[in-house]
Amino acid sequence: MNKKVAVQDLGLKDYKETWDYQERLFQEILGIKIRNRREEAAYETPNHLLFVEHPHVYTLGKSGDIENLLLNEAQLEAKGAKFYKINRGGDITYHGPGQIVGYPILDLENFFTDIHKYLRLLEEVIILTMAEYGLTGTRSPGETGVWIDVGTPFARKICAMGVRASRWVTMHGFALNVNADLGYFDNIIPCGIRGKAVTSLNVELKADKLDEEEVKKKIMKHFTTLFEAQLTD
Repeated sequence: MNKKVAVQDLGLKDYKETWDYQERLFQEILGIKIRNRREEAAYETPNHLLFVEHPHVYTLGKSGDIENLLLNEAQLEAKGAKFYKINRGGDITYHGPGQIVGYPILDLENFFTDIHKYLRLLEEVIILTMAEYGLTGTRSPGETGVWIDVGTPFARKICAMGVRASRWVTMHGFALNVNADLGYFDNIIPCGIRGKAVTSLNVELKADKLDEEEVKKKIMKHFTTLFEAQLTD
């Protein structure tokens, strides 16, 4: 069971390029697992954690409803945004500057074989990170991700999540709003959920801009603890 996780920070990178890169890493792990099964071998499978920031883009999960995108092609172009229908779970979401996006590409057989537990631990990583800033993040029953003030008229989502898994290998992940331009969320029904707002760490802390590198370090610290992982460069 290899608990080493190679961390890469891709900086600002096009969504499709990053998706293609995720797919390569994902298929590489799957290939090793298939070979192990075929040859009755035990070649070690790697794990990865990618951090990235995307230019403005909207992505729709495989079970999502295109009606939740409120822009046509011309309007997308006018806003400098792209749109992709992708192979993760969940509905529609937005990625853009000021957002920390994390893509864990893990062989869960190196950790535990439980997708429900995996999602809950990803949420807990974000909840613990928020707690370091004095914010209370919570789960919303039946809805993946992390929220603030759930159960009140002021409920708002701060972190979206959507994953894909095959043979216990994961891809896609979480998007935490840190210094995000929340106006871009007005162009969608986020995650297909009506009547709930979206927020960002800097808004909640009434700060002009937070140090995103500091936030990433906190995320990695809690990821290491909860997954009992060893992060490597």
